Amino acid sequence: MNEFIKVMKALSDPNRVRLLKLLQHREMCVCEIRAALGIAQPTVSKHLKILEDAGLVARRKEGLWVNYSLTDGSRSRYAATLLGNLRHWLDDDAEIRDLFKRSKELRREDLCGRHD
Repeated sequence: MNEFIKVMKALSDPNRVRLLKLLQHREMCVCEIRAALGIAQPTVSKHLKILEDAGLVARRKEGLWVNYSLTDGSRSRYAATLLGNLRHWLDDDAEIRDLFKRSKELRREDLCGRHD
């Protein structure tokens, strides 16, 4: 039951749900997520840690960048089920559509001030 509760708690915050919806479209670094959601970098990092602990998000280091993406859900059947369903949920929500539009214009090189 603990695994189930961890996944459900991870989805209990609106910004974490928004973050997961963003990652459905592409990998993103913390700077891109911060700019898309309009929240502070430490808050983004905290949300990512919670999502990672729940088996919903994975990170991959590439040079100077740490890229975040959705997992395949193999670590948790609850994470797999919710990620699968979330792909079909909220796409018609105006806030989510606006978030997708904003995120398409974000370039990590401009936001983070580093070039790899």
